[in-house]
Amino acid sequence: MTIEERDYGYHVPVMLRESLEGLGIQPAGVYVDVTFGGGGHSREILRSLGPEGELYGFDQDADAERNIPDDPRFTFVRSNFRYLYNFMRYYGRSGEVDGLLADLGVSSHHFDDKERGFSFRFDGALDMRMNTRAGRTAADVVNEYPEEALADLFYLYGELKQARRLAAVVVKAREKGRIETIGDFMEVVRPFAGKDKEKKFLAQVFQALRIEVNDEMRALREMLRSALRVLRPGGRLVVITYHSLEDRLVKNFLRTGNFEGKSETDFFGNVSSPFRLINNKVIVPSGEEVERNPRSRSAKLRIAEKKE
Repeated sequence: MTIEERDYGYHVPVMLRESLEGLGIQPAGVYVDVTFGGGGHSREILRSLGPEGELYGFDQDADAERNIPDDPRFTFVRSNFRYLYNFMRYYGRSGEVDGLLADLGVSSHHFDDKERGFSFRFDGALDMRMNTRAGRTAADVVNEYPEEALADLFYLYGELKQARRLAAVVVKAREKGRIETIGDFMEVVRPFAGKDKEKKFLAQVFQALRIEVNDEMRALREMLRSALRVLRPGGRLVVITYHSLEDRLVKNFLRTGNFEGKSETDFFGNVSSPFRLINNKVIVPSGEEVERNPRSRSAKLRIAEKKE
């Protein structure tokens, strides 16, 4: 059975073959999947490891725990990947990791579970937390944030031009009663969407809220800095992004070692970066993969190796 033919449960892993090739798996190596989720990437990494290999999988979502493989080479870390360095130091593997994979997409399971509140296709609680055991919900953000803070998050994380008007309308609507459900929220924001671009507009609004609720951009920065610390020289970093905000951060960090993309050069004019790019040109899913899994269409894969 080929990789493409296997059943990966509630989440189809994106660019699986390309990710594994990017990791360059050594049978006795130490690897980390910081976005364990449905476990698809992790199970394929385990298939490539020998008896001495080790794999650590991070996930803060309780649902992911149902997918933990019964394998002595696998260690599940019940945590946000922003704490990567702390845990790898705890396990005595900081500076010894041969490869790290981050698939930053929200799993199909989250979008398809109406109770989680990630999708505008269903009505339900306006939640959007990756970790349902703690933290504020999307309803808390919508009902409690000052108007200016709402406008900022719609603009920065949703890249919405009408962010200020949208925030003003939300604030006015919540004065009549708390916005608790997706249905309540959709009544408020839908008038801003033109019929021909409604799905795109709603996707941007929901993306902005999800990023804020889960503090995704700051967590990503912390994880990338930690990845540099836990990888050994020659270790690989493989990252799959799904929207321009996170892709820009990853691209800048791999190219320059900072998130602003400011290039520092040595005496000879060479760009000083802690990484060597494995793919100068970003990798995207094949037409066949997009046809099999439409949710992969916006994915971008970047691979880099920590310099000696």
